[in-house]
Amino acid sequence: MMRINLLPHRAEKRRARLVQFIALSVISILLGTILVGFVQVAIGTQISYQERRNTYLKQETAILDKQIAEIKKLREQTQSLLARKNVVESLQSTRSDVVHLLDQMLRILPDGVYLKTLKQTGNRIDLVGYSQSNARISTLMRAIEDSPWLDSPLLIEIHAVTVGGARLSEFKLNFNLSKATVAAESPEDPTKAKN
Repeated sequence: MMRINLLPHRAEKRRARLVQFIALSVISILLGTILVGFVQVAIGTQISYQERRNTYLKQETAILDKQIAEIKKLREQTQSLLARKNVVESLQSTRSDVVHLLDQMLRILPDGVYLKTLKQTGNRIDLVGYSQSNARISTLMRAIEDSPWLDSPLLIEIHAVTVGGARLSEFKLNFNLSKATVAAESPEDPTKAKN
């Protein structure tokens, strides 16, 4: 005998497929949500790690900036101290130059020549004085040229003036202190060398 199924099997298959589709959709949505959550957590972890690194680098940069500022201050102080040291050494080395200058001027100044001003600027000496004759100025210039401490005399100006009723020649003269001789003779005592 033959059996005939009059039950609505197509509707049941349709319902089963719908249930299966809904179940797979829910599972897919749950898996997608879990996957998105894991990705979100991983990205958040990396972002927080990078932010901690950035904060650490900023702190270390601030520390290094302070150290650089301190190094700059130390360099400036070092340069200042070196400049002071050079000034002191320069003053120390030229301390006796004035003594030698005045000593030489007393030795080489001829009779009839009188000094009005004597000004030193570095190694250059500017001299203004009076003379009874031009020949005495020439004698002074030769004596400056022959001096071991003085050199390069240069007559700037000479003109006649009346001082205290006497007619004199006023002159301006430039010359240099000779540093080569000073450096060569400075280890010895110049007073002992002359005696």
